[in-house]
Amino acid sequence: MYAEKACNLIKELSRCEENLPPYNNDLVKEVCSEIKQLHDQNRIDGAIVANESGIANHNSVQYPTLRVGVAATKRNVRCLLAYHYNRLRTLRTMRWEFGSVLPAEIKTNLSPLETEWFSKYSSSLANYMMSIGEDGLNLGLNLRPPKALYIEVRCLVDYGKYELSDGTVILLKKDSRHYLPRSECEELITQGIFQHIV
Repeated sequence: MYAEKACNLIKELSRCEENLPPYNNDLVKEVCSEIKQLHDQNRIDGAIVANESGIANHNSVQYPTLRVGVAATKRNVRCLLAYHYNRLRTLRTMRWEFGSVLPAEIKTNLSPLETEWFSKYSSSLANYMMSIGEDGLNLGLNLRPPKALYIEVRCLVDYGKYELSDGTVILLKKDSRHYLPRSECEELITQGIFQHIV
């Protein structure tokens, strides 16, 4: 049946909503081959319909066949577009979750073109973040808006003196607690120097 393989691509993708299944190169090639065959047959059927009366004739015997062929071609194309769009949308979401380096189990599921797209997307995003402000702005730090501007943190190591952006110098000793602006602490939390106390 026409467009059955294309529907199988969509079903395969919808079964794995949380993660990205391996790129089904064989099935994609089969769908593309079916599109080409349908297109060639539609051209032949269209020529027959047009030649019967000199113009397109809706009463031709071949007209229903032509309509089914065109509908099947469109359905195949839409399914292929949906398959690729949803895979790229998932990759874009993963870029924000994992950063510019994907886990190995996800990388093995990508096609070479998807790997190239991910690399270009990551570099474009990095260039954009570097263009914001003087030192750039890491948009990946806070994906959810903060509830408070100040947070309580505990120092995990003897760090020594640390200067805040307003010029205040504080001494960071192991197990000392501080109530500081969130923007000052985020980088030190990711480095493992601070622990956010909730």
